[in-house]
Amino acid sequence: MNHAAIREAAPGLLQLGGVLDYRSGPTLRTLGAYLIKASSAQALVLDCAAVKKSSSVGLSLLLAFMRDAQVQGKTLTLRALPTDMQQIAEVCGLTELLPLQG
Repeated sequence: MNHAAIREAAPGLLQLGGVLDYRSGPTLRTLGAYLIKASSAQALVLDCAAVKKSSSVGLSLLLAFMRDAQVQGKTLTLRALPTDMQQIAEVCGLTELLPLQG
């Protein structure tokens, strides 16, 4: 994924990829919220393995998607969080809040 995108790869499996920054953030935010609401799965996994680069916008998206899932009565687990996103979460003191898949 060279451009930023989010898609439902399988029921309950969302894939996020590309460069997450101020340019891609608003579109990803809107589409991610829609996919979470539209999914028939109650337990969602957001796979971040295809994220190429992320600013703090990426972390903001993750938090927003977590809230969207909660509002819908669903759970959201994060998988394959890239190192740069983990470092931003650590600096911001948010590591404990992220539901990372073990």
